[in-house]
Amino acid sequence: MRIDKYLKVSRIIKRRTVANEVCDAGKVMVNGKVVRASYDVKVDDVIEIDFGARAIKVKVVSTQETVRKEDAANMYTSV
Repeated sequence: MRIDKYLKVSRIIKRRTVANEVCDAGKVMVNGKVVRASYDVKVDDVIEIDFGARAIKVKVVSTQETVRKEDAANMYTSV
């Protein structure tokens, strides 16, 4: 699954277009490397997102294509 879609499905970022723009701005790193929106997310990847004032660091647990809102937080764990 593409990282921009993963960020949207897991509800880390609400809209896919915003996730795409964040990736294009170079603010998303996976396993210590800056990635583009087309990066293929795998289980156990560590994603870091720089939102300016705060940063988020999560570890991928699952990569489901669709998930209910209540279960979205189960797709990752905080690191």
